[in-house]
Amino acid sequence: MTAEVRKLHHVGIKTVPRRSTLSDANARRPESFFEEVYRYLYDVNKGILSSDSRRNGTEEWMKQLRIIDSTTITLFSNAIFRGVGRHPKAGKKKGGIKVHSVIHANEGVPCDVRFTSAATNDSFMLAPSHYRHGEILALDRAYINYAKFEELTDRGVVYVTKMKKNLCYEILVDCMHQNSNGLMEYREQIVVFRKDGINHIARIITYVDIKKGKKPKLISLLTNDFDMPLETIVAIYRRRWQIESLFKQIKQNFHLRYFYGESANAIKIQVWVTLIANLLLSVLQNKLTRRWSFSGLATMVRIVLMYYLNLEKFLNQPDADLKITLADASESPPEETEN
Repeated sequence: MTAEVRKLHHVGIKTVPRRSTLSDANARRPESFFEEVYRYLYDVNKGILSSDSRRNGTEEWMKQLRIIDSTTITLFSNAIFRGVGRHPKAGKKKGGIKVHSVIHANEGVPCDVRFTSAATNDSFMLAPSHYRHGEILALDRAYINYAKFEELTDRGVVYVTKMKKNLCYEILVDCMHQNSNGLMEYREQIVVFRKDGINHIARIITYVDIKKGKKPKLISLLTNDFDMPLETIVAIYRRRWQIESLFKQIKQNFHLRYFYGESANAIKIQVWVTLIANLLLSVLQNKLTRRWSFSGLATMVRIVLMYYLNLEKFLNQPDADLKITLADASESPPEETEN
């Protein structure tokens, strides 16, 4: 930033502020402003984000699918946001801020975000009142909560999650689906969970997960839908990779290891700014006709950020645009004319 400060005069910046100045300012600024900016940009651009069928798929249920998960960002101190566990060597506890996110599967960016300490259980984010009849939720097993599952069922919301090993239930129906070689392809069970006066009836689907270079293993999924084909339930759960890829994308391209402030407010502001940058780059990626990887696009934007140019035109035809720029630069200066 110091090297490029001469290009920031048009916004009134003549010197780069010190870290302490930025830290004090972020401690006083309301993080709600940055949240409002993110939500506004999301509302304006969600049509662009959901328009790329090459990336989002063409399945009908994709439009109804919501994916919920969280990621933890490790902090320097346990005093601001309480962490979980201890450092294996030093034995000291580190703090952590947990970013809870909900994404539409056909958009790829968070449509809802909440911040808590790392010690907060994920299930608080599963609020049945936030979802409408006909929507589908893909969840991690950390969100298993029978009371909320029963409420989702009453509201006509479908959930698909992974089973925990220690769950207790009564089997009502049990059937096996075999392939042409007589081997198990799917096992389907109708079960009832009984806890604290709640009787929740659900469907368990067990299948063999085969990945290249790894041993086959049994995966059991839990859902409250009894009509969708077994293959569709498995495909819905596998779509959970999208939110995992999103968290990986953010952490790899926006380094959240160094914070410019030590207050809770400053940390939240920096995370919101990161989410805004990720959203804007995702929108730009969808608008371009030339295919860019997200990391390649982020690197290129970082290089040309301080230059005045037509970004879309440059990124769609970077080679041609560079040739025009070089040709203009190679032209002889105009001759002086006498007045």
